[in-house]
Amino acid sequence: MQIYRFEDKKPFMEKLEELLKSGFTSRQLEIYLPHPDHEIEELVEEYWPKSKLKFITLAGGLSGCSAGFAFTIFTSLDWPLITSGKPLVSIPPYIVIAFELTILFGALFSLGGFLLLSRLPSFKQIFHPEEYGNEFVIKILREET
Repeated sequence: MQIYRFEDKKPFMEKLEELLKSGFTSRQLEIYLPHPDHEIEELVEEYWPKSKLKFITLAGGLSGCSAGFAFTIFTSLDWPLITSGKPLVSIPPYIVIAFELTILFGALFSLGGFLLLSRLPSFKQIFHPEEYGNEFVIKILREET
């Protein structure tokens, strides 16, 4: 593990850009800042991979929608209420339940995906014994393979 410490932002940005251009990923670097900085965030966003959470949420929403329609259709087929010649499976009333389950499953899958992708809960990382104060720090966890 290699640690680079900088007092000023400019040399920190130069070293960070050099490391990112050489191919280091988000799993190989840790960055500690004394304060939030949007310029650094924008630089890091260019090189680090995009989140897969949107696909997990989409899968949850689609499974919720199909579960809502399946639940209502199979319920109406199992206990038919034949009234005045109306069809047994009528889609418009089932849209409400399908919509609600789409929102519910999408939210639950998003929460689960967030916990999975951020590797939470990680009890060994709750307490960081390192304190860097007002320094800009780049920590290389693993060398590039």
